[in-house]
Amino acid sequence: MDKIERAAALIRSSRKTIVLTGAGISTESGIPDFRSPGTGLWEKIDPMEALSTKALYQNPKYFYEVGFQLLTSMADAVPNKAHEILAKLEEEGYIHLLVTQNIDNLHQKAGSKEVLEVHGHTRSGYCLNCDDEVSIQEMNRIVRKGEIPPRCPVCGGTLRPRVVLFGDSLPPCFDRAWSEVEKGDLLIVIGSSLEVGPVNYLANLCKKLMIINLGTTTYDQRADLIIQGAASQVLEQIYEKLH
Repeated sequence: MDKIERAAALIRSSRKTIVLTGAGISTESGIPDFRSPGTGLWEKIDPMEALSTKALYQNPKYFYEVGFQLLTSMADAVPNKAHEILAKLEEEGYIHLLVTQNIDNLHQKAGSKEVLEVHGHTRSGYCLNCDDEVSIQEMNRIVRKGEIPPRCPVCGGTLRPRVVLFGDSLPPCFDRAWSEVEKGDLLIVIGSSLEVGPVNYLANLCKKLMIINLGTTTYDQRADLIIQGAASQVLEQIYEKLH
């Protein structure tokens, strides 16, 4: 039995399958990941600085001119084949829940319904004072006018994006992700090196673990099945085998 057949068999035999996606699933949509040699964002900026609460509160000019522009640069990205296949697998009942480390909204754009965004998202921001919700486009408009940090149109408080920055706690949906993976039969990790905690610890909780990634991960020894390759190509082959 080859790896694609084994993957399909694992999915068929699982009563509850959860998928965890990382930046590697979105590179085919033109969104660079952080770690890939030569193209990774870490080679151009230090996200620990540009995308941190320290920068947001102590150096907002740097945060909004560097970090925030990075966040808004992915607004026009469109889902690729991998996102679309995951949405189909959810619709057909093969996937119970999708947990993503990505903030690019591409799973929702592709049609996935049950999505837990454990690192937040780039659809909106909110006021630190009154918690009023503001679209990311409106925040960007305010920033481009030179208002840094951007101010809430309701109360004048400081606005920030609804993204989990370095230094932030994870949102409540991470607790649900933890619980669901513990109760699930199979966790499929796609496009993640599993280096970022505490989300990577989900790979320790699952009964069975499948990893689909271009490179090695820190949990390869724990995995029941590893398929190295581009997410869209591998998922397309698995989808065909399931049907």
